[in-house]
Amino acid sequence: MGTEHTPADDIVYDLVSAQYHALKAAQAYDTYIRDAEGHDDVRSFFEECARQDAQRAQRCHDLLKDLTSGPGLSGT
Repeated sequence: MGTEHTPADDIVYDLVSAQYHALKAAQAYDTYIRDAEGHDDVRSFFEECARQDAQRAQRCHDLLKDLTSGPGLSGT
């Protein structure tokens, strides 16, 4: 990778923030999906949004793991 990252780095904070918001949005979509009962097209749209946000959160997790693994976390 070339650059070591610590949990305090802006890029790490940004990924944590993006992951948090993706997970919160995915939770909100559960409510929207329930509210869309009887409207299959709307329900399908919200289900797609929830899947995309879940994938986005997982991608953030994977990137964070890559960025923070190794000696960068020790601060050395």
